[in-house]
Amino acid sequence: MIPFEYLEHTADIKFRAYGKTPAEMLSNAAAALFKSMVEPATIVVKETWKVELKAFDLEDLAYQWLCEIVFLFETESAVFATFSVNLEQDGTESMRLLAEIGGERIDLQRHSFENEVKAITRHKFGIKKNEVWCIQVILDV
Repeated sequence: MIPFEYLEHTADIKFRAYGKTPAEMLSNAAAALFKSMVEPATIVVKETWKVELKAFDLEDLAYQWLCEIVFLFETESAVFATFSVNLEQDGTESMRLLAEIGGERIDLQRHSFENEVKAITRHKFGIKKNEVWCIQVILDV
């Protein structure tokens, strides 16, 4: 199983990420998001950031997760290479995402940016489960 693939799109970046579990799919989606901006091989994990999110369904949680990564990129001036995601169902029928993101502060000597993601769009955003979990995302660049 491939972790993610980029698809044709006229103006923005479109990808699908896959996983055997929803958590693996979300981790792979984060990796696809970041690879669209900067080569992961140039990133050294020197710091970690913790993320905790809550939503009533997996699709909303996935959207929040990807938006949070873009927010951290912008506010922390950081690039990320590792994404460890755990999902929990809480007693109130909502889901919780607990994640640890590994990366470092941007170093323009080593980090060359191919694209800058402005936002995660809701256009054609969705999650399906067939043999594996699949999320489709369009990034506004």
